[in-house]
Amino acid sequence: MKKITILLGLISTLGIVSCTKNSQVKNFGGEGELTLPPNQKLINITWKNDEIWYLTKPMKQTDSAETYIFHEESSWGVIEGTYKIIEVKK
Repeated sequence: MKKITILLGLISTLGIVSCTKNSQVKNFGGEGELTLPPNQKLINITWKNDEIWYLTKPMKQTDSAETYIFHEESSWGVIEGTYKIIEVKK
């Protein structure tokens, strides 16, 4: 029984470690961070499978860089992820 528990633990750890950061945040919770290219303003963001797609536009001179934090609220409240999007103005 002890060997089975160790084996399952190793398989679970390997599965989590081999995932991309996006899929870890989406499927297992946790935190991710994305820094946008300089002078890009975030318009919208969404998931497509385990990939993040984001829509940006060029910043205007009057725009300022902002940081957005997207929170997942799961049905059971157990596995919830957070993604931080950082704008950079140069």
